Amino acid sequence: MVEESPLIDADIRKAHTMPSKYYTDPATFASICAGFASHWHFATHTSDFAKNNVLPIPHIESQTGEPMILTKSEEEIRCLSNVCTHRGMIVADEPCNTKTLQCPYHARTFGLDGCMRNMPSFEDVENFPSPLDNLPEFATGVWNGLIFTGISPSTSFEDWLKPVTERMNWWPRINQLQRDNSRDRDWMIDTNWALYVENYLEGFHIPFVHADLHAVLEHEEYSTELFEGGVLQIGEASDGEPCFDLPKDSPDFGRKIAAYYWWLYPGLMLNIYPWGLSVNIVVPEEVGKTRVIYRGYVADPEMLGKGAGGDLDKVELEDQIIVEGCMRGVSSSAYDRGRYSPSMETGVHHLHRMLTDSR
Repeated sequence: MVEESPLIDADIRKAHTMPSKYYTDPATFASICAGFASHWHFATHTSDFAKNNVLPIPHIESQTGEPMILTKSEEEIRCLSNVCTHRGMIVADEPCNTKTLQCPYHARTFGLDGCMRNMPSFEDVENFPSPLDNLPEFATGVWNGLIFTGISPSTSFEDWLKPVTERMNWWPRINQLQRDNSRDRDWMIDTNWALYVENYLEGFHIPFVHADLHAVLEHEEYSTELFEGGVLQIGEASDGEPCFDLPKDSPDFGRKIAAYYWWLYPGLMLNIYPWGLSVNIVVPEEVGKTRVIYRGYVADPEMLGKGAGGDLDKVELEDQIIVEGCMRGVSSSAYDRGRYSPSMETGVHHLHRMLTDSR
C-alpha cells in the first residue's frame, strides 16, 4: 500500500502553499473551525475584574460556539457555562458585579461557583435539584494575570503555554500589567482568518508594507522559531531604538530585542513590547470575514508610543489592505497554490501544515 503524501511537504524547499479552497470554501472553513474547541483561548486579564466580578467572554463564543462567563469569588476565578440549565437561556450578556447569577427568563439562580441556588415553581419536581442543574465548569489556566480557558483542550495548560513561560518569565514587569481601554480595538476585515494569521507569521513583508516599523527594526536580525502549536518571531531594534533590558538569565541576553511576537494556534497573538502587552484575538466570522480584537495591557507607560510597538493602528491598517487584497486574489480562478521562501516563511509553512493535518 502506497502511503499518501502530505498536502504540504515537510521540506519547505519542495512545498507548495495551501490550495485556495482553504480560504474560499465554506465547508473547509467550517471543518477547520470545528476543531477550535480542543484548544486553549485567551479570556481576559485579572485587571479586568477591577469593577465587575462576572465577565461574559463573547469572543470565545464566536470562536467556538460555546457561551461562557468568568466569575471571581474572593480570589477564585472560574469559567462557567453561560447557558441556564432550565431552558437554555443566556444567563449574563453584560459584565456585572453581583453575589449570584440569575437567569432573566425564569429567574433560576446560581452561585458564582455555578451551583444552582433557587428555582421558582419547582416544588413538585422529583429528584431536583441534581448536579445536572448546576452550570458546567470549563478548564482555566492563569499565568501572571493572563486568564485562559477552553471547552476541551487536548493538552494541559502548562504544556500548551510552556514555550511562552520558559522564554518570558525573566520579564519583571509582567506582574504589573494593567488594562488600558484606550488601546482596545475591534476590527472587521473582509478576508479569511488564515490569511490574516499568515501575514502575522512572517516579517518578509515588513520592508515593503510597513516603512515606519521597518525603520525601527534590524531586518537582517529578524528571526522565527517554530514550536508545537505556535510560532515565535523576534524583532531586534535598530541602533538607538527602544529594546528590553535583558538579564543574564534570559535566553536572549546580548540581543537588542524590540518585540516578541507570539502566535498560539488558532488565533491568539501575544505581542510583548517594552511598554507592555498587546493581545490580538483573531475570530473567524465567515469564510471571507474576520474579526480582530485588540486588548492593551500596559506595564511601563513611559515607553508608550516608542519603537516597534509605537503605532500599532498604522501597522494594522497597512496589514488590512494587504490581507483584503490577498482574499480577492485567492478567490481568482487564476490562482491556486504558490511557493514558500525557505528563509522568510517558515511560520506560514508551519501554519499550513497544522491546518491541512487537522482535517
